[in-house]
Amino acid sequence: MTSRSAAADHVPAAALLRAVGTYLDHLTVERALSANTLSAYRRDLDRYLIWLTDDGVGDLASVAPRQVAAYLASLREGTSTHPPLVATSAARAISAVRGLHRFGVREGLSADDPSRDIVPPTPPKRLPKALSVTDITALLTAVGAPDDLLALRDRALLEFLYGTGARISEAVGADRDDIDLVDGTAILHGKGGKTRLVPVGTHARTALDGYFVRARPALIAAGRGTHAIFLNARGGRLSRQSAWTVLRRAASAAGLDPARMSPHTLRHSYATHLLDGGADVRVVQELLGHASVTTTQVYTLVTVEHLREVYVLAHPRARG
Repeated sequence: MTSRSAAADHVPAAALLRAVGTYLDHLTVERALSANTLSAYRRDLDRYLIWLTDDGVGDLASVAPRQVAAYLASLREGTSTHPPLVATSAARAISAVRGLHRFGVREGLSADDPSRDIVPPTPPKRLPKALSVTDITALLTAVGAPDDLLALRDRALLEFLYGTGARISEAVGADRDDIDLVDGTAILHGKGGKTRLVPVGTHARTALDGYFVRARPALIAAGRGTHAIFLNARGGRLSRQSAWTVLRRAASAAGLDPARMSPHTLRHSYATHLLDGGADVRVVQELLGHASVTTTQVYTLVTVEHLREVYVLAHPRARG
């Protein structure tokens, strides 16, 4: 077998490229995966095709279980062309491979699925990071001068993220007609084309109202017109990257560590604070747009950790 250090020089066979292309088209049309997820799958499968090509494989029907197992081992151990992957990244990569082979069997590209007995690594269960209510307040009040158009936008964006639990893609993808400040509701367009109606709290409504009246019209005038709620300085739709910048700039101003901050931090905090306040986990599931309550239950572990800390500090018999 050719040395794997030369893998980058190998071009996968046309049959393999067609199989992956058809599979990704299937994921786009039938599964409606997000652009980011599809991009990650493409990178994972490109790496897999190089591995198969370096092992002399030209089509899916020729792949043996030992080759899939060896590929999984290479992900965890690393090779001369890529470093070892952490469990979460390796699990996603092998998930992409297993999906490709299942698809290949359904489409008649191979008779058997060589990946069916492969068990992906189990990622360690990490508790979501949530800010305290005090830190959230500091973050939301750290945005710049109230007469600054972009500061009004930034405050509205951060209040919206924390006040609705929206994913960053849902926030920057929202249009003006998706929010009703009179009723205090917003329609969020989530993963897989699913939408949900969520309440918008008083603080977020106030910030959005100020932004809509005093800042958004001027920002629209700078561009060519758009239905987006959150706009950039040129009048176009605010990007995900710019939203990250807004959050980290506010974190720095609030004295928080911007390197440990992401838009998902506000979503985690939203869920954790709801549960701490007594919200039912099924209600939080609906608000977050989780397909399974199992995903939401991770946040209950956060509240248990908080209760344990309080108990240890407060109960006279909790410590030796």
